[in-house]
Amino acid sequence: MRLGLPGLVDVHTHFMPEQVLRKVWAYFDAAGSLNGGIEWPITYRLEEDERLALIREFGVRAFTAMLYPHKAGMAQWLNQWAAEFAGRTPGCLHTSTLFPEPGVEGYVREAVEAGARVFKAHVQVGAYDPADELLDPAWGLLAEAGTPVVIHCGSGPAPGKHTGPEPIGRVLARHPRLRLIVAHLGMPEYGEFLGLAERYDEVRLDTTMAFTDFAERLAPFPRVELPRLADLGDRILLGSDFPNLPYPYVHQLHALERLGLGDDWLRAVCHDNGARLFGL
Repeated sequence: MRLGLPGLVDVHTHFMPEQVLRKVWAYFDAAGSLNGGIEWPITYRLEEDERLALIREFGVRAFTAMLYPHKAGMAQWLNQWAAEFAGRTPGCLHTSTLFPEPGVEGYVREAVEAGARVFKAHVQVGAYDPADELLDPAWGLLAEAGTPVVIHCGSGPAPGKHTGPEPIGRVLARHPRLRLIVAHLGMPEYGEFLGLAERYDEVRLDTTMAFTDFAERLAPFPRVELPRLADLGDRILLGSDFPNLPYPYVHQLHALERLGLGDDWLRAVCHDNGARLFGL
């Protein structure tokens, strides 16, 4: 309210088919290896209509339905579900996903032509190399279309075979105009991913979980990097991970405010950068 914004633009929220979301929650409940064996209570374990009502109550005017396959053969039906969900859900940016498999270029093209506004890629869960040759035509297509891709490619909360800045750096070397949004500020390789954003004008980072008490215990953001974060203020986007949060939604906002980077930076991160990127 103090910032005088029309609302929040949250680029990293999860809406999925119910049976998929329940499996994700069960994985978090079991403190599985992908979340580093960490206890991770889900704060917003609610029915879909309740979650939608809440996110609007929080003042979010635009959000995403981040969903991702963990194996071949999943992406297309997830994309079909997401298109239908966006069609019946005001404020949801039509979200799609992809996986390195034969036919990926075709269904990515179909999604873009059907109005997909953003893609989600999860290198850790999918356990694939983002520079896999199968994905190369799809990355080229998305770069050409200017469609942003939120990608979990950092090594937090647990490293994978293809996480870290090097694999995705190879993708950017081939497709420098690709509009990548690095999830979680690239946690824990914050400095290296800030470096990619400094090198490539279309690389952005989202704030998902960064600076919260939860994340600071596991992978503290080096305060020496704050000036770089401030300088990239036009390419940092609000993300939350709602509803899969181990704390209240507002804590992410408080965590950003207490960085002390100023109201203009906060306005840009919480609304203006996302509104400009998605033409809201």
